[in-house]
Amino acid sequence: MEEGGVGESDTATQFLDGYAEILAAVAATGRRLTRDELHARRVLGEQAAEHGHSLRSLVLSHLGATRSAWPGTAGSADSVLAAVEQAIDAFAEGYERAQRLAVREEEAARREFIDDLLYGRSDLGRLAERAERFGLVLSRAHAVAVAEGHAAYDDTAPVTRQVEASVIARFGDRRVLLATKNGQLVCIAPGDEDDVLAYFAKQAHAATDGGRVAIGRPKPGAGGVVHSYEEALGTLELADRLGLDEPVVRAADLLVYPVLARDRQAMADLVLSALGPLKTARGGAEPLLHTLQMYFEAGCTAAETARRLALSVRALTYRLERIHQLTGVNPADPMHRYTLQTAVIGARLLDWPAREI
Repeated sequence: MEEGGVGESDTATQFLDGYAEILAAVAATGRRLTRDELHARRVLGEQAAEHGHSLRSLVLSHLGATRSAWPGTAGSADSVLAAVEQAIDAFAEGYERAQRLAVREEEAARREFIDDLLYGRSDLGRLAERAERFGLVLSRAHAVAVAEGHAAYDDTAPVTRQVEASVIARFGDRRVLLATKNGQLVCIAPGDEDDVLAYFAKQAHAATDGGRVAIGRPKPGAGGVVHSYEEALGTLELADRLGLDEPVVRAADLLVYPVLARDRQAMADLVLSALGPLKTARGGAEPLLHTLQMYFEAGCTAAETARRLALSVRALTYRLERIHQLTGVNPADPMHRYTLQTAVIGARLLDWPAREI
């Protein structure tokens, strides 16, 4: 609710209706407020909250009216003060109830907007109009980052609040929207403000105790938010399938993998043709496949690969020779290397040999 501004005390008097009469009646009889009187005070409190008045100014108005309307009769001061306490308490109760309802309605509207935005279920023109209310200008390009942790998070989770507070404290009003969807943290930011998403990724990784964050590419328009979000989700899944160690992965850096996986049958044929013979090795294909993976990730440098695998260079050389014997393809030969490396990537994408393809 808004804080009271200039002239608010003048209009606040309308919410004192019947207050002076109550004080006079209490002073004359010593009674307490009736149920109807308490209900009327609560209703006035709700109306005051809905009109945007601050509770502080309203309480001051009540106290001022108490002084002005203090009964001149010889009634009990204790009874009058008790009535003041009852009246203000009922008024504040109604005010707070209206505030809670407004907050719930705002949260419901925000959740509905997030669902429509990320699922693309609403009319794009109407969606753009609603976006302004939540700080987004959908005529601009936006990028989406998605963070997942070891647990599912909602809008009220401490992790969500912590990350949101950090981002807001750092960037203030930069037309950034943070939310949760399907247990994941989501950050939507203008496409030309990559520093916001990078900072979100850093904070989310720490707050989720080592969770992973994926960042989609900037896309224009309301539909672009959906595309960037789906791209970030796909990148998270892809990073998991590839067994990547990086805490932050960008869709732009992994574009080659969806291209390779697009023709699944062709990729499966390549994997089985190039790597299938490894299944006949003692211990199966997995150890030799892992050796190839480390070899390519180390830039085909034998010493570095041996270090990563905790092997001697001689033992590594034996493994590479064994791969050559089984597949007929020499990993050390630049002419053969691309075929093998592509097949290794395909094996990771298809989860081979754990799954039959």
